[in-house]
Amino acid sequence: MAAAASLHTASLSSSSTLLQHNRRSTLPVRSVFPIPAFNSRRSCTQIRASFTDFSASPNTGGRTELDALSRFSEVVPDTVVFDDFERFPPTAATVSSSLLLGICSLPDTAFKGAVDTALADKHCYGLESPEARMTCFVNKALVNVGGELSKLVPGRVSTEVDARLAYDTHAIVGKVENLLNMYNSIDVPAERLLFKIPATWQGIEAARLLESEGIQTHMTFVYSFSQAAAAAQAGASVIQIFVGRLRDWARNHSGDPEIEAAVKRGEDPGLALVTKAYNYIHKYGHKSKLMVASVRNKQDVFNLLGVDYIITPLKILQALKESTTPDDDKYTFVERLSSKSAAAYNFTEEELVKWDQLKFASAMGPAALELLAAGMDGYSEQAKRVEELFGKIWPPPNV
Repeated sequence: MAAAASLHTASLSSSSTLLQHNRRSTLPVRSVFPIPAFNSRRSCTQIRASFTDFSASPNTGGRTELDALSRFSEVVPDTVVFDDFERFPPTAATVSSSLLLGICSLPDTAFKGAVDTALADKHCYGLESPEARMTCFVNKALVNVGGELSKLVPGRVSTEVDARLAYDTHAIVGKVENLLNMYNSIDVPAERLLFKIPATWQGIEAARLLESEGIQTHMTFVYSFSQAAAAAQAGASVIQIFVGRLRDWARNHSGDPEIEAAVKRGEDPGLALVTKAYNYIHKYGHKSKLMVASVRNKQDVFNLLGVDYIITPLKILQALKESTTPDDDKYTFVERLSSKSAAAYNFTEEELVKWDQLKFASAMGPAALELLAAGMDGYSEQAKRVEELFGKIWPPPNV
């Protein structure tokens, strides 16, 4: 989802609803989206959504592993939109630069029309500065596509904020407010929206300001406790941790105190960060919900039970759904994260500080710095590619 999902994305006030406004049935989508051959590994054509499978009833006797797991956490598929809408009806979505590139590579769809209409926008067309004009076109395209997605999913639409602004608090706030005004102009209200912001210090400060205005934020690229705790103190609605990426870093690097401490305790560094962040959020009454992505196997999912949201690859989700082994025969499903675990968790004085920019920077280890930078570089490259593409196809034909 990501996205969610990558589109990893209504009320976030409870862990039982992932970015959902309400649990109504979704519109038929096969009639709206053609289903061409898609390579989910090609970032330029990834169109992601968050899904919840409502075909399986709540577990009452270990009907499937997925049923059992769903008692503890919201399990959300991380998938390309075109994979399978019948088994996994979309409940939420994310619009991003990667999504725009994918749309532009496809034949005519409702989404393609939304992009073409953005490129013919009279207001954007009338701007004198080429840079301002292009920014307007891209913003309009994101919002138009987000508006189309909002008609198809009952949950929230998360909109990616340009990662090139990640170190400028006021620029982030201005971008989000501009996007929100555009959404309001097409009758998509704030309660249907999230804004996905990289977890730099400036991004977290932007989240603080936006949340104070009732605009909900989704902090991404969280790889350290300092990021998670600062985002929680800022009131971010969603905090997303990538467990697999931290594990990969630890296998190939050294020198990060937070990771080395987890390894010394015999813990997986990604799972250890999720545990600490979850317990911090829930022990000290922060409103944030914790979302876990980059899970690599079923055991990862079992080890995360109780966390608010688990974004799960389709292959793992399908394996969970297909297993009908009773709980007590194969796996013991234990809620590892809960109010009880939060109450029992002990934090150091250093971890309970009021985070400011200096403390934040000092606590960021090499893993978080490198992974955060890599994630933002990827987002920035996608944004540049969108601008280059729009520069080639503007003005669009037949609009």
